[in-house]
Amino acid sequence: MVELDIKIESGDLYDYNLRHAYNSPAGLMGSVLGAIMIISGAVTSTWISLIGGIILLAYLPWTLFIKSKQQALSNPVFKEPLHYVLDDEGITISQGEVTTTQKWDEMLKAVSTSRSIIVYTSKVNATIFPKQQLGDKKALVIEVISTHMPTNKVKIRG
Repeated sequence: MVELDIKIESGDLYDYNLRHAYNSPAGLMGSVLGAIMIISGAVTSTWISLIGGIILLAYLPWTLFIKSKQQALSNPVFKEPLHYVLDDEGITISQGEVTTTQKWDEMLKAVSTSRSIIVYTSKVNATIFPKQQLGDKKALVIEVISTHMPTNKVKIRG
């Protein structure tokens, strides 16, 4: 069992949103299209294509940055730290009087970024564990997740 208190900041949300967006077909397609437009514009000296490609590549990260800032400021869940308990049953999250538990067999996958460990509880929702806040419990969190989820669903790099 591992107990943690985590305060989700806008940077943590931005990290999650970036990973989620760029691992979707639309995010990948937008990046490829933007890169093609930039290369095409540079080769043919077509400024409109070059500028369009730059805008296309910059649009998604910028809007996700703004969205993450707004979410962190407006969502009451992110105002106070969340208390997490990872045990044999699943991940229990509590804040104030509200408690919820996600069972391990209901989790879709667990991944990591350079900044976070992310456990997807649905296709668009996840539990975010910022590595910086895990401190010396990071290895234990990874071990608990890896022990309770099927190997093919866990893609966590230390």
